[in-house]
Amino acid sequence: MKTYMMADPVRYPRMTTQELRDVFLIGGLHNPGVLQLNYVDLDRAVVGMAAPLQTPLPLPATPELRAAYFTERRELGALNIGGPGAVYVGDASYPLRNLDLLYIGRGNPEVRFESESERTPAVFYLLSYPAHSLHPVTLVKKEDAQPTEIGSAETCNHRTIYKYIHLAGARSCQLVMGVTHLHTGSAWNTMPPHTHMRRSEVYLYFDVPENARILHLMGPPQETRHLIMSNREAAVSPGWSIHAGAGTQAYKFCWGMGGENQDYADMDPAPLETMR
Repeated sequence: MKTYMMADPVRYPRMTTQELRDVFLIGGLHNPGVLQLNYVDLDRAVVGMAAPLQTPLPLPATPELRAAYFTERRELGALNIGGPGAVYVGDASYPLRNLDLLYIGRGNPEVRFESESERTPAVFYLLSYPAHSLHPVTLVKKEDAQPTEIGSAETCNHRTIYKYIHLAGARSCQLVMGVTHLHTGSAWNTMPPHTHMRRSEVYLYFDVPENARILHLMGPPQETRHLIMSNREAAVSPGWSIHAGAGTQAYKFCWGMGGENQDYADMDPAPLETMR
C-alpha cells in the first residue's frame, strides 16, 4: 500500500507540476485482476480499487493499518463503476450493478469482491475512513440514491448530484459519498467552488473517454493550481483547497468526504471574483 503525505498551504505554492501530481493525484488505481490500496495521511483515508476477473479479490489487512482485518476500526464505501458484480461480507452476498454502492461498517472481518463475468468485469472504487461507531452494511442502488439537480446550461455546469452515504441516506460514522453526473453540453463541476476545513474530500473521475482529460482545479482560492487527469484517477483535496474541474468530454465523478462532520452543506464559498 502506497502512502501519500499531504503538503500544507505553505509548501504548496512552491511545488512543481510533478510534485503536485505526486502528492495530490492518485493514479494507477485500475489494474485488472488486482485490488489496489493507497493510504493518505490526511484524515487517514484509504483510496483504492478492486478489479476482479475470474478470481474473487479479498480485502486485505495491510501492515500499514496495524489491524487484524481491514474494517476492525474502519468503514468502507464500495462503488461499482464497471459491469455486474457482487461484494461478499461474511456469508452475505450483495449484488451490485453499475453505479450501485455498498456501505460496509466496522467490525466485518471478511470482505471480498467478485465479477459476474470476466467479459464485462465489475470495478469497485473503494474509499475508507476510520470509524468510531457501528453502522450496518447497507446496499444503495443507483435508482435509490437521492438526486439533486443544480447549475444550468447557461453557466456550463448543469449537473445532477446523487447522494448515497449521507445523513438522510445510508448512515455511517464519518464517511459521506456520492456521484455527480454532468448533463449534455456542461463541463464544469463544483462551480462556483468552495472549501470546507472540517472535511477533506476525494474526487474519483470515471467514464472519461480515453482521448479526453479533466482539468482539475485545486489550492486556496487566491493561489490556484491545476491537475490534468484521465479516467479512473483520484484527486485528494485538503480542507484549505478548492476542488473543481472541467472535462473535454462528458464524464462522471465520485466524491467522498471524511472529517469532523457529515453536514453536506457545510461549505465555505469561494466566489469567482475572489479567485486567482
